[in-house]
Amino acid sequence: MNPSFGKFQRIIRNPILFKFFILQRLSAAFWAGLNIHHFDDKSCVVRVKKSWFNQNPFNSMYFAVEAMAAEMSCGMLAFSQVYERKPAISMLVEKMEASFVKKASGTILFTCEDGEAILNTIQEAIESGVGTKMICKSTARNEDGRIVAEFLLTWSFKVKSKS
Repeated sequence: MNPSFGKFQRIIRNPILFKFFILQRLSAAFWAGLNIHHFDDKSCVVRVKKSWFNQNPFNSMYFAVEAMAAEMSCGMLAFSQVYERKPAISMLVEKMEASFVKKASGTILFTCEDGEAILNTIQEAIESGVGTKMICKSTARNEDGRIVAEFLLTWSFKVKSKS
């Protein structure tokens, strides 16, 4: 576990600090209305409500907003494990696959439960000194609990060089 996980978790769980965090680091997510619904070391749930700002002409949520929420649900788990870590770790999305099952309208929850696998992958990158990859899954559900989309994001983690 990242020694700074608790510090990062306090930022994410505090509504004011979280707003500052995403405004500073993920400004598009701020404007699209993404919020953290749940966050711990094992899972992250991102909530986004369809609004005038993030809708498409077909009266549903714009697919890019859905992709952003999916990335955030996985990315917060990853970032919590690289936050202020020594040695520093770089993280990058290399690939994304999406399946849109149902029209996304109303409030949508994007859930990633890969926290433990992310930690293990980052630990492997630190121990081996070689870049590692993993696929994270984010599932989007509407207010009725029905799946509206599924995302597979391939993340790459690598110890940063000291140069």
